[in-house]
Amino acid sequence: MYSPLSRAPHAQSDQMPNSSSINQFLLLALADTRELQLLTFWLFLGIYLAALLGNGLIITAIACNHHLHTPMYFFLLNLSVLDLGSISTTLPKAMANSLWDTRDISYLGCAAQVFFFFFCAAAEFSLLTVMAYDRYIAICQPLLYGTLLGSRACVHMAAAAWGSGFLYTVLHTANTFSLPLCRGNVLHQFFCEIPLILKLSCSHSYLREVGLLVVSALIGFVCFVFIVLSYVQILRAVLRIPSHQGQHKAFSTCLPHLAVVSLFVSTGMFAYLKPPSISSPVLVMVVAVLYSVVPPTMNPLIYSMRNQELKEALWKLMTR
Repeated sequence: MYSPLSRAPHAQSDQMPNSSSINQFLLLALADTRELQLLTFWLFLGIYLAALLGNGLIITAIACNHHLHTPMYFFLLNLSVLDLGSISTTLPKAMANSLWDTRDISYLGCAAQVFFFFFCAAAEFSLLTVMAYDRYIAICQPLLYGTLLGSRACVHMAAAAWGSGFLYTVLHTANTFSLPLCRGNVLHQFFCEIPLILKLSCSHSYLREVGLLVVSALIGFVCFVFIVLSYVQILRAVLRIPSHQGQHKAFSTCLPHLAVVSLFVSTGMFAYLKPPSISSPVLVMVVAVLYSVVPPTMNPLIYSMRNQELKEALWKLMTR
């Protein structure tokens, strides 16, 4: 259990006057008692190992099975790599803090966490947009599929997704950590996030970063509209397929991607657009887990449930 003596250094650091004197941030404590901290550690460890196993199996199965060397699985491999990066950015530090009964993260560690988490999230959303385009061409324009989605085009689109995520992240991370901070160093979250760091700023310059976030949200909204319109066209095309078997095969390749997009967007929107009245620490942590931990863990399961080719490849991999 936390004692007044153990928190004295933290209380002193909460009153830091500016960013030049801040060398660490204090994250949200995941539990108040030692027993709950250890329980949280084991829970997060189980989730993390499940995410590593699921995404690792998908990456290995696609890389080792030449039958899966197609555009759809190439993009899925990239998605699994990003999911591994995303969950590896947040959970290990949270687990370490729970295990060692601490809350601190260094200034550079916080900057690195912001960079890699936002990079993975931005690149993943760009990649999900590309994957929607892949499914649209495969079902609505099948005769053009080989031309529009050749190996070189796929590499270029994946590189564009990773590159756009990198540029987005560099811009936001540099802009955020250049702001003067004078409202303490406590972040009410179990990992570092840009909106929480902006709350510690005492300069009107933070409005510049808010403006960039608004522009990014608008770009994300355009991508979301593109995904929705793609699936409207896909649904219309699938319903015109005469055979039930053909419809089932088309749905089996599209529904997992649609489920992943829905999970990614809905959890993110709930986290960032929730009413200010929802501010209890427990609820904040639950919401954060929903959008930072659940998608990387569930994506392998979602993609393997209805995809017979992937299930067969995974079975061969595990029974070698």
